[in-house]
Amino acid sequence: MLLAVDIGNTHTVAGLFSADSAPAADPSARWRWQTSRAATSDETQATVAAMLALDDRSLDDVSHVAVSTVVPQLASTWRELCDRRLPAAQVLLVDPDLPSGIRIAVNEPLELGADRIANAVAAWRRYEQPCIVVDLGTATTFDVIAPNATYLGGAIAPGIGISIAALVDRAARLSTVDLHVPSNAIGRDTADSVRSGTMLGTIAMLEGMLDRLRDELRTQHGVDADQQIQAIATGGFARMLDGHVRGLDAVDPDLTLRGLQLLALHR
Repeated sequence: MLLAVDIGNTHTVAGLFSADSAPAADPSARWRWQTSRAATSDETQATVAAMLALDDRSLDDVSHVAVSTVVPQLASTWRELCDRRLPAAQVLLVDPDLPSGIRIAVNEPLELGADRIANAVAAWRRYEQPCIVVDLGTATTFDVIAPNATYLGGAIAPGIGISIAALVDRAARLSTVDLHVPSNAIGRDTADSVRSGTMLGTIAMLEGMLDRLRDELRTQHGVDADQQIQAIATGGFARMLDGHVRGLDAVDPDLTLRGLQLLALHR
């Protein structure tokens, strides 16, 4: 089995794939837990073993491991875990130097997050045409893939969670609210006003950015005016916004895991 692990700043998401599963298949099991930057390899092993046990699996079932992380210190933690507990497993830690089938055309490739590489790989395999990935996590990121599987770059904005946390932290009269997309833009109380500004504001930003990115692909990067440019969303807030964002064609919370599976088993 392949254990695919996407380590974000806030949460870690892991999925299990059969070693002979089709490219970009659904994970047979999926788990999510809070990322701890200070976790040791022993603590990480205990967490992973507990998650596997939820689906009647163990570390002995793991023959391949693929990891993307935006937390640099946890890359060495996972390497230590694999070296000690899974010495026979094939281990892949994603970085910009990894052959991926995607040409990285940014100014500083080494600054590109491993999760964004995995997302680009999965999106290109899904569409095989120009596309945009929107990852709604700790940060909201946009990744733009041009013709011939060329990763052009993208945009980064504060994520929904940290935006509202900063607002609550700095505004004495505001408190955390449960988030959902409100029916009306005009909030009639403080909680609805926060929801409107946060959720509908995010939706407006997403729609505006998708329009701008599509326009640049067509006017500056050789995409025909009538060619469809697909946009796919992933990340922790993707399901919450499903059906609310004009110009967003699909939602796939497992996109990063699919990219890791492609990189590990189907390169």
